[in-house]
Amino acid sequence: MTRSLPGCALVAGLLIAGTPSSSYAQSPPPESLPPQSPSPQSPLPESPPPQSPPSQSPPPLSPPPHPTGRVSIYVDTAGRDFGDGGTQRSTELSTAVTFESPRTDENGLEYGLDLRQTRYSAAGSDRVSIYDGFAGARFGGDLQMRARAGHIWMQDLGTMGALAGGLFEIGQRRPATEGRYRAGVFSGLEPNVYEAGYARDVRKYGGYAAYERGFMRRHVVGYTTVKQGDLTERSVLSFTNFVPAGQRFFAYQAAEYEVKGPADGAVKPGLSYFLTNARLTASSRVELNVTYNRGRALDARQLTSDMINGRALTAQAVEGLKYESAGGRVTVEVVRRVHVYAGYTRDRNNRDDAPSARILVGGHAANVFGTGFDISGSDSRIDRVTGPYHSSYVSIGHSVGRSVYASIDYSTSLSIVHFLSSDGVMIETKPSTRRFAGSTSITLNRYFSLLGTIDYTIDDTLTELRVMSGLSYRIR
Repeated sequence: MTRSLPGCALVAGLLIAGTPSSSYAQSPPPESLPPQSPSPQSPLPESPPPQSPPSQSPPPLSPPPHPTGRVSIYVDTAGRDFGDGGTQRSTELSTAVTFESPRTDENGLEYGLDLRQTRYSAAGSDRVSIYDGFAGARFGGDLQMRARAGHIWMQDLGTMGALAGGLFEIGQRRPATEGRYRAGVFSGLEPNVYEAGYARDVRKYGGYAAYERGFMRRHVVGYTTVKQGDLTERSVLSFTNFVPAGQRFFAYQAAEYEVKGPADGAVKPGLSYFLTNARLTASSRVELNVTYNRGRALDARQLTSDMINGRALTAQAVEGLKYESAGGRVTVEVVRRVHVYAGYTRDRNNRDDAPSARILVGGHAANVFGTGFDISGSDSRIDRVTGPYHSSYVSIGHSVGRSVYASIDYSTSLSIVHFLSSDGVMIETKPSTRRFAGSTSITLNRYFSLLGTIDYTIDDTLTELRVMSGLSYRIR
């Protein structure tokens, strides 16, 4: 039934005045009644009964959450002129589409899409990546269940998270202040990374359990088995931790451990990788950041395929590449809107290589002297066994109104490389690069934005001019 606005306003006004709407039609207004004086014989008039407080309209309901997403299209055109007189022209058209149902604990349908596609004008196959493309539902009460089917990227499982199949999860409804537990199982195929389709004769299955509390804290342990044919390609135990401590400290950790050993045990079990990143706000002006990363990189899929097809495994392929990196950075706010930072990191990129040192210093100043200009700069140096590497970078940006931001960049790098020729002569090369760039981002409205970049690079062998433009539409 539809009510007219004047009628609703009249009823609301009467309710606020505390008078029933029916009495307004049956009784005249008080000022039209004749005055009455009490007689001695008649009792004094009784005082009116207490009235209830005026009724108030309920607070307006917040609008229900809506699906969100983004559609972006980028065109990247490059022209290269080589020192020997050759030329090359190429164009790339990239499209990214994301769309997902509202993130809520309410029962109902769930869906998600995360698609990336790149088309090349030069020779080469186009790339298509489908990270998410699923449909499902959430149902239940205090104990909730969730089912999804399709392409699912399970972020809780790190590098093992790509799945084309089904997932079933059961867990507690998210409380306002307390933590909750959830657990799930999954099974399906493994999608290809850069093309549509699935890895041949590969299937995966596993499960996970998680504990969450508040906005940031999350602890997840998972187990995934990847089969190629009848052989076990990988059998992985994974861990993920988001650990906040008050308002000043936050740590992220992720690790994978090979339980059986890749390629059906042809490779020894052990740590696949471990990563941690910790940030501490020591004071209102000082922030500390520490990172550590180590692991082993090898191609378990190719090793398993070689075993299935009877090909011999090389010692180098079985050992893989071991790496390790540890470093830290200090950021200090010298004065308001002016930050400087310095960092030091040691990297080991191969099990037999000596570690190299990376030193980084830089800073950023916003709205310098009230001019509206932002200035950033950094200087980096890497000391390697084969020779040092040095690079510098500076950027100046400025806002034009509230919707446009433009910047210009300059960077230079020099790499000194020593190597021994076949006749035993030590050779030194000094390849260098200079880069000039300008970029502009424009916010047209709350839905559309534009991006444009011009990049000009000069090095010892070629010059390159690259122009990129993009349009993004935000779905709210």
